[in-house]
Amino acid sequence: MRTPWLCLLAVFALPALAEDWPGEQWAQALQPPTPAVQALADYAFPPRDDSTRTGVRTDALVVIRDGRLVYERYAPPFTADSLHSTWSISKSLMACVLGVAYGQGRFQLDDPVATYYPAMARHPEVHLADLLHWASGLDWQEDYEYAPLYSSVVAMLYTRGRDDMAAFTAGLDSFAAPGQVFRYSSGDSNLLSAALQQMVGAHDYPDYPWQALFQPLGIEHAVWEADGKGVFVASSYAYLRARDLARVGLLMLRDGRWQNRQLLPRTWVAFNRRPFDHAVAEPGEATGGGQWWLNQPVGNAPRPWPDAPAQTFAALGHWGQALYVLPEQKLVIVRYGDDRDASYQHNQLLKLAIAAFAQGKAQ
Repeated sequence: MRTPWLCLLAVFALPALAEDWPGEQWAQALQPPTPAVQALADYAFPPRDDSTRTGVRTDALVVIRDGRLVYERYAPPFTADSLHSTWSISKSLMACVLGVAYGQGRFQLDDPVATYYPAMARHPEVHLADLLHWASGLDWQEDYEYAPLYSSVVAMLYTRGRDDMAAFTAGLDSFAAPGQVFRYSSGDSNLLSAALQQMVGAHDYPDYPWQALFQPLGIEHAVWEADGKGVFVASSYAYLRARDLARVGLLMLRDGRWQNRQLLPRTWVAFNRRPFDHAVAEPGEATGGGQWWLNQPVGNAPRPWPDAPAQTFAALGHWGQALYVLPEQKLVIVRYGDDRDASYQHNQLLKLAIAAFAQGKAQ
C-alpha cells in the first residue's frame, strides 16, 4: 500500500493532457459533408456574379477545432498559399505584438504615449491604454465610402497622412478627455505602432513583429506594409494566409500560450478581452476591448452576435475579414472576403459554424 505522500507524488507526476499544435502544417480532422456543414458552405460560398460586387463573397474559410483543421475552403483565385489583406485585423495583430513587448517589460499600460512618441507631447494626458481602447479623445472620423471628404482614415491612408500616419493623427485636435469616450480610430492604432518603434529601438523595429510573433507561431509568409516613415500601418496593411491567421487565433484561444511558452502574458490577453468601461455600441455592433471585438452587451443593447456564446471575441476587418475565437467550443474561425454591402452577417456565420463544428452539436 502506498503512503499518502507517494500517492500525491503520483498525482503530480501525471503527464499533461496531449494538445494539438500546428507544426509546418495543421493536423487535420476534416469534417464530412454533413447537412450542417453544407448549410455553412451554402451561406459562405453562394453562387456569385463578381461584376456586381454585391452579396456574400467569401474568399477563404478555415475552421480549427482544438488545434486541428476541421474545415477549409477557398474561392478562386485564392488558395491555401494566398496572402490576403486583413484590413483592420491588423489592429489586433499589433495588439499581439505589443503583448510580447509588454511581457518583456518594455512599457506599462498607464505610460503616456508621449514617452515613446514625442509628437504626442501636445496631448500629454493620452496613455497607451487609451489608444488600445480607441479612446484617445482625438477628433477622428472613421468613414470610408460613405463620407470620404470628411474621413480621417481616408486622409491618413491615401492623401495628407500617408507619408507619416502617426504624425497626422497626433496633429489632430481633441474632442474629449482621454479614456472617457470610445471612438473607433485607425489613427489610435497607428500611434501604437509608432510608439512600439521607440520601445524596441529603430534597429530592431523592422523585424520585431516577425521575431516577436510570426516566427514563434511558425508563420513563414507575411507582409506588413509601412508608411513613408517606416512605421508599420497597424490599422490596415498586414497580409497573411488564412491558415496562418488561424495560428494567431489559437494563441488567443489558449490564453497567450504557444506550446510550452507563454508568448503573451495571461494578464495581457485578459486585458484584450475586457470591455472598455466607456464603450458604446449600436445594435448589432461588437463591444471594444483592447484592440479586439467582444460579444458583450453594452448598456441596453443586446449581444451583437446572439447565437454565439458571450465569451466569443474577434478581430474584424473591412469588407468582411474576420478571425473569430470561441473559447467554450475551442473553435477558431478565419473568414476572408470581399463584401461591398451589408449582406454578410457575423452572427449568421457563427451560428452555422457552431451547428456544424461545436462538439456535441447535431450535425
